[in-house]
Amino acid sequence: MLELQTPGATASIDEAHGGRLASLCVDGRELLVGPSGPDDASIGWGCFLMAPWPGRLAGGRLAWGDRTIQLRRTHGRHAIHGLVAGVPWTVEAANPASATMAVGLDRDGWPFGGSVRQRIMLEPGRLTLEAEIHADGPMPAALGWHPWFHRRGAVSVRVDGDNALELRGMIPTGRVVPVAGTLDLRGGPILGRRRLDDVYVGVRPPIEITWPDLTLRLETAPWLSTVVVYTPADAFCVEPQTAWPDALGSRAAGASEPCGARALGGGESLRATLAFTWTLRSRGRPGPT
Repeated sequence: MLELQTPGATASIDEAHGGRLASLCVDGRELLVGPSGPDDASIGWGCFLMAPWPGRLAGGRLAWGDRTIQLRRTHGRHAIHGLVAGVPWTVEAANPASATMAVGLDRDGWPFGGSVRQRIMLEPGRLTLEAEIHADGPMPAALGWHPWFHRRGAVSVRVDGDNALELRGMIPTGRVVPVAGTLDLRGGPILGRRRLDDVYVGVRPPIEITWPDLTLRLETAPWLSTVVVYTPADAFCVEPQTAWPDALGSRAAGASEPCGARALGGGESLRATLAFTWTLRSRGRPGPT
């Protein structure tokens, strides 16, 4: 583990398991779900980068030009969350305030090659993750982050988006629908018993998460307007992405609006930044209703 420290906060980075953020502790409060054990390379903990695509890729099939390329299926019938979340990364530089890591995209799993780099920086009141996908030759690309947050007390989530994707078998159909009922997070409701696994599009910044004693804001640059919200019983995930799930798949061609996938030329890169900023609240003070 790499350890970053600043007054009032510490962060741990597990370079062996996806270069992921393994812990973010603010004023004694652990915000992220930890691994089940020292060898846990699963997608169920921490905060990891999804690259060179986020979310599910239907059937593991990649549509590129006039070709359909079969990738490894890593989640039932589908491929999920890219290729770098569970593999070792190489640390290029590290100090008590930041770490820079890189990993190559294995051509056995990604025929285009390329590489991914991430820098994680901790400063008072803020943690920043910068990511870059670099293309060796022409290829599609998208990225996103997948944080697993603890449920602690009455937690609320505000996602200011009017629309979500219609899903069939957890894969977007290409149709956009208005949010309503339990799907509507625009007012920052308490999660409670909501069970969501949904994709919000056209989201306006910032995303805001409020525990009884802390408020966390998520900002991206450029702003990533696709956000997946997943709320199992004992944790929750809020995942900003540059593109829809399955944006690199064949169904994206029938979408009613752009899906966000980028076509990179050789030597080009896709870059994005995610920042967590926090404000402490009085311990025990109730969250919003």
